[in-house]
Amino acid sequence: MKKGDVVIDLGSGAGNDAFIARHETGETGKVIGIDFTPAMIAKDRENAEKLGFHNVEFRQGDIEKMPVTANIADVIVSNCVLNLVPNKDGVIKEILRVLKPGGHFSISDIVLEGDLPKEIKEAAEMYAGCVSGAIQKQVYLELIASNGFDHITIQKDKPITLPDDILSQYLSPEQLTAFKQSGTGIRSITVYAEKPIETKSCCGPDCCN
Repeated sequence: MKKGDVVIDLGSGAGNDAFIARHETGETGKVIGIDFTPAMIAKDRENAEKLGFHNVEFRQGDIEKMPVTANIADVIVSNCVLNLVPNKDGVIKEILRVLKPGGHFSISDIVLEGDLPKEIKEAAEMYAGCVSGAIQKQVYLELIASNGFDHITIQKDKPITLPDDILSQYLSPEQLTAFKQSGTGIRSITVYAEKPIETKSCCGPDCCN
C-alpha cells in the first residue's frame, strides 16, 4: 500500500485491518471495509467516527457481490475470509472486477494439503477455526490463475500445528502417528496477485485510424 491508494478490506470484521490500511494510505487515500454483519458495520462506523477517519467507510454486503463499482481499488486485502465462503470462484471474479488494471490483492487464508480424516477436520475446527470451508492449496491457486491474475506469489506459507493433546481426543495413538507421517495438513498462506493491465491491440482496419 502507498499514500493515496484505494484499499478494500474483505470481511472487515472489527475494522482493525481497515484502520491499519488507513495508516498506510493516509488522508489522501480511501479505505472501504465490507462485512456481512449489520451489527459489526455499525460498530465499525462508530469507531471510524471516533478516530476521525472520514476517508474510511464500511459497507454491508456479500463479498461474492461487492457493493462497489468496477475498477476502483488499488489494493484488496482479506484475512481468513475466503475459505468461509462457499462460492470462492465468485469472490475471485469479484476481486478481478473491482481492482483497477495493474492493482493487486494480498489475501491470507487457510488451505489444505492432502485429504484430512474427518476426525482431524473436527479437531481443527474446534482448535483453529476457519477450517470448515478450506479447500486444497493447489485448487485455491488454480482458481486465482484461471480467473486471469498475473504474478501470483505465495508471500507466506506455514503449517497450522494441532497439539497432540487435541488430536489424541480424536485419534488413536496409531492414527496419530500415521497422520504425522502422511504429509497432509492445514496451512496458513498469504497470496499476492495482480490484475493485468488491459491493453487494446489493433487487429484489423476497423480498430486503427
